[in-house]
Amino acid sequence: MKLTRRMIVVAIGAMAIAAQPLAAAAQNLPNNIRMVIGSTSTGGDTYQNASIVAEALSEQLGVNIKVDPVGTSEGLKALARDTRGNTIMLHHDQIYLSHLYGVPGNDDPFENFIIGPTVAINPGDSFLVPADSPYQTMEDILDAAEAGTQVRVAIQPGGVSEIGFTAMKNAARVRSPGSEANIVAVNTGSQADKNQAMWDGLADVINGSIQANEQFTQLGADDPKAMRFVWITARPQTLEQAPEAGMGDTTREEFLQYASPATSVTLDGTDDFAFDKEFFLLYNEEMDPAIMDAIDTALEKIYAEGEIQQRQSEAFFIPNFQPRDEALEHLSDKRDTVAGIIEQLKVE
Repeated sequence: MKLTRRMIVVAIGAMAIAAQPLAAAAQNLPNNIRMVIGSTSTGGDTYQNASIVAEALSEQLGVNIKVDPVGTSEGLKALARDTRGNTIMLHHDQIYLSHLYGVPGNDDPFENFIIGPTVAINPGDSFLVPADSPYQTMEDILDAAEAGTQVRVAIQPGGVSEIGFTAMKNAARVRSPGSEANIVAVNTGSQADKNQAMWDGLADVINGSIQANEQFTQLGADDPKAMRFVWITARPQTLEQAPEAGMGDTTREEFLQYASPATSVTLDGTDDFAFDKEFFLLYNEEMDPAIMDAIDTALEKIYAEGEIQQRQSEAFFIPNFQPRDEALEHLSDKRDTVAGIIEQLKVE
């Protein structure tokens, strides 16, 4: 078919119209954006994820995006104060879990902010015991609770760390009502604090992560810092997307032995409890929708291009882009499921 001058002009016009929404939205973007995160650490998974996303967004949008590790409460305050779009937040499920657990200063994010796209999953949330622990499996731990033995679990209260602990109590209650009282929390703080609680003999089990704790599982059994995995909370279909080589000296196949269905922590006597630690963006609810659209559209393009997935996989994260509306529906369903478990244990 021969292209006429009129056809070419019409095609160029159509391309220009298609490009208008992003271009127009991008015009409203601030030149400098502060991405606050719900962690005060620059060495943890939240900072690592935020850095990867901020760098990709900066290149795509042509603006400067700086990651600021201020912690959950301070991050939410900063986001609530800024309606101009100069501040956005990246964090994970702790945002709504801390509200469900009643942590002071953490209001309901679904009511007070706009839930943005999801960007990644950390499949490494896990629980570990000392290498010389009598508990070889989660079955042993729940059996001990049923037999009346107190099992002390070191956690950081009010977040992803505590939801695994809550799931343990729930499983104990489902298997043998009343035995959940023998699963007790040792409230600590950072990963270093939880590790130390184990090494000091204050905890029988600790919450940890593949990224932070795998190195200790490789120590000799006589090393006082040696530990073993007993449970990984991630969904098996999530963990199966991790690199086959795994992390450190532990393969993906070996990690899968600690996740459902090989390791069962029951939810209701039929299905297993599983929980992915998911990272997502939050926006101020009064922020210009055009700015949100520009960021969301840029993210969609970044994930379509595929380079960010490689960077996330290299850091043992599972790429997980979901647009804003899908993310809201998915995270709302997830919130409702865990809220039921938390509320039931509160009542009892």
